[in-house]
Amino acid sequence: MDDALAISLAGVSNRDDAELARAATEDRADFAAIYERHRTPVYRYLRARTATDADAQDLTATTFERAMGAIHRFQPVGGGMIAWLIRIARNAHSDALRHQRRRGTEVASDAAEPVLDPADDAVVLRTLIDGLPGAQRDAIQLRFAAGLTAREIGGVLGISEAAAQKQVERGVQALKEAYGVD
Repeated sequence: MDDALAISLAGVSNRDDAELARAATEDRADFAAIYERHRTPVYRYLRARTATDADAQDLTATTFERAMGAIHRFQPVGGGMIAWLIRIARNAHSDALRHQRRRGTEVASDAAEPVLDPADDAVVLRTLIDGLPGAQRDAIQLRFAAGLTAREIGGVLGISEAAAQKQVERGVQALKEAYGVD
């Protein structure tokens, strides 16, 4: 990050997302603060859902392009800015899968074959996560890949905070059972 951007972002580190969204609506340059604050969890969430780093990077860029174009519609409810961005990321991922299916190309998705050594614990864990029911898989990816809270997960999934926490707990329990951990 260059010095000018670092200085400008230092002043916004304590600003809330609603204030940042208002500022970005008036001046697109202010969107950089939103990007800097939320790019890592968005990327990590997308990386958990795609087969390669490049796919996750492309979808992260698409997510923020869409968000910048729609920033005027952001409402600070339902989990806040990160939940709004993750919903955009989920839609971008779904759109990419549909586009790949229409073109008949190989789909780099949740169910993609791992490219790492199957003896690797990360590959085993990803395979187990991919095998979870959809709501549990989503909740686990949102909690542990994106680092979202139960409230934010609820905002993304359109469920209550308690229901989101329950999905995370059920997913973790299912993973423990599948992995043979008590």
